[in-house]
Amino acid sequence: MEERNKLEAAAGKLRFERRRERQKALLLGIISIFIFLTVWQMLCTLHIVGENVLVSPIKVIQAIWIKAGDTRPDGNTLLQNILSSFRLVLIGFGLALVIGLPLGLLMGWYRPLDKFIRPIFEIIRPLPPIAWIPIVIVILGIGTAAKSFIIFFTTFVPIVINSYTGIRETNQVYINFAKTCGYSNWRIFRTVGIPSAMPLAFAGMVIALGNGWGTLVAAEMLASNSGLGYMIFMGRSYGRIDIIIAGMLVIGLIGLALTAALELIEGYVLKWRIKEK
Repeated sequence: MEERNKLEAAAGKLRFERRRERQKALLLGIISIFIFLTVWQMLCTLHIVGENVLVSPIKVIQAIWIKAGDTRPDGNTLLQNILSSFRLVLIGFGLALVIGLPLGLLMGWYRPLDKFIRPIFEIIRPLPPIAWIPIVIVILGIGTAAKSFIIFFTTFVPIVINSYTGIRETNQVYINFAKTCGYSNWRIFRTVGIPSAMPLAFAGMVIALGNGWGTLVAAEMLASNSGLGYMIFMGRSYGRIDIIIAGMLVIGLIGLALTAALELIEGYVLKWRIKEK
């Protein structure tokens, strides 16, 4: 009984310390954002930077508020642009996840497959996504498929690399133990290799999602007529610095929300894993 009480007390203390760490991190984040906005506002208020280069955060917020119901200058409201961009990222990232995750896991586990595919992958991997734009236009045109492919290529590479690395780092002790229990290679892959690879695989997904969302502007410059990247492009054409910064801010905030959502999914899927913080 006494031992149990000690364990419960230790667990409670650990939970309290983790909660304090999260609160401290949140407080520091709020302070850093406040300082950043204050410096930004002062630069504009004191006219240290001209309005043709940078507008104040207040004007950016006003632009976001007005853009919620105004279609100028790009012909779409802010919500329409967000939905258009989200659809592109969802298609590209979804395809990269469906193809890249199994490919990376299988390459990392089966050496012959790794030797067969790796030379092709290593040739493709260094190519920047922007380099694909001319050939994508020729093959796929300028529609949703072309823009989604740019997002796909941006997200595909980190997903493959991290899932590959994760399964290659599977503890050999667990593999040997599974072999002594009579498990087949395929069963060891499913029950030992894949769970072991998931933490790194999820890290790759977070990186891939950030990269894909960040490549959105370039993807939507392929003769687009909607989306946050298109909104930024039209803001530049009309000299609307407030629209440009508003689009950048919305892209950043949505990217942050998507990353947080993916981390929540990771926490649910990998709830068996004890995180040491």
